[in-house]
Amino acid sequence: MLETVVFYVFAAILLLAALRVITARNPVHAALALVLAFFTAAGLWLLLRAEFLAITLVLVYVGAVMVLFLFVVMMLDVNLERLREGFWRNLPGAVIVGGILAVEMVAVIGERTFGAATRPRPVPADYSNTRELGRVLYTQYVYAFELAAVILLVAIIAAIALTLRRRKDTRAPDPARQVAARRGERVRLVSMPAEKDR
Repeated sequence: MLETVVFYVFAAILLLAALRVITARNPVHAALALVLAFFTAAGLWLLLRAEFLAITLVLVYVGAVMVLFLFVVMMLDVNLERLREGFWRNLPGAVIVGGILAVEMVAVIGERTFGAATRPRPVPADYSNTRELGRVLYTQYVYAFELAAVILLVAIIAAIALTLRRRKDTRAPDPARQVAARRGERVRLVSMPAEKDR
């Protein structure tokens, strides 16, 4: 009973956080709401006894991807007024895609809830979902896993390329000149007579 109550509380928080992600005017607030959604989804995975996936979600998405996203948002200097101009024009397409996604989710959940009940296979006492996930990931889905890694690498390179700007008004250190510097170029010894007490 308690597990069901916790599930519905987490599900409500996840839905509110996801709604806040798409309705927030400030992109930083939207990113923080997405962090809350990730944490809540990790809590739901913990309820499903998928501890490895929950920890991975927190470490990878909250710890790395969201930090990168926040840096990109802050460094790109996004014009919010320009982003809001096409909101009403894109709303019908967004409603259609959202409706299709909702129908698919209801079909999947309805099949699992109201369909033929399938019992999970019994597992031994030393069963580890992390070991099983690694076995399936690196044998059956190894090509999809490598493709996802390449896509993430391309995304990181694109984020770096978008934020890398050459500005004339900023002072950037030149490591080559710093390494090639000599003491004679930086330090000048001046010989001065000692002061005498009066």
